[in-house]
Amino acid sequence: MKVVDTENWAWFLFEHEGHLYLDAYCNMSAFGYTFMIQLNDDERAAYDAGGHQYLNRLAHEIHYSVPVATDTKSRFKGRDVSKRFSDMAAEAVRSWREAKAGE
Repeated sequence: MKVVDTENWAWFLFEHEGHLYLDAYCNMSAFGYTFMIQLNDDERAAYDAGGHQYLNRLAHEIHYSVPVATDTKSRFKGRDVSKRFSDMAAEAVRSWREAKAGE
C-alpha cells in the first residue's frame, strides 16, 4: 500500500494491488474517526476526470453523510474497509512522511 495523494487534515488516497482507497477524516460531534472506502468504478472514473478536487468533494460527502450513524441513509454505509487496511495504511503514511522529510 502506498500514499498516492492527500489533503491535509481531510483525506489520504492509497493504492494497493491496483485498487484505490480513500481514507476520509470525519467527525460526529466530539467524536473523530476515519472512514476508508475502496473507490468503485464510477468513483474511479470521476477521480480520473476530476483528480484532487473530486476527492475533496467525495471526502466531504462521506463526512457529511455520517456513514457510521445507526440511522444514516449514507450511500457509504457498509463500505468501510478501515479495519482491514488500517495497519497497512498507517505504515504507508509513516513511509510517506519519512520520504517527505528527507526531500
